[in-house]
Amino acid sequence: MSELAQKECIPCKGGVPPLKGEPLQSLQRQLGSGWNVVNEHHLEKDYAFKNFRDALAFTNRVGELAESTNHHPDIYLAWGKVRITLWTHSIDGLSESDFVMAAKIEQLPKS
Repeated sequence: MSELAQKECIPCKGGVPPLKGEPLQSLQRQLGSGWNVVNEHHLEKDYAFKNFRDALAFTNRVGELAESTNHHPDIYLAWGKVRITLWTHSIDGLSESDFVMAAKIEQLPKS
């Protein structure tokens, strides 16, 4: 299990600046796994599946994780595809918790 995945998602109430520059890049390197930082604002990753049923099952696992951690990504579900988008809405950018959530999603079974 990655170091990031072992951490807890900490709800952000605002008042802290979003991650930028080297701190952001450092967390992205730790995360790896094909996650993209888009415009230093959000994380995004596409997952491919053999069919709609597997994509839906993964979506449901992500949903359960989101509820248990109180950190809710945007999820796009289509036939054979799930896109996860993460950012901390209260700061309109990325926090460490977004990377923690992404790492936790990486630990979920894909099928």
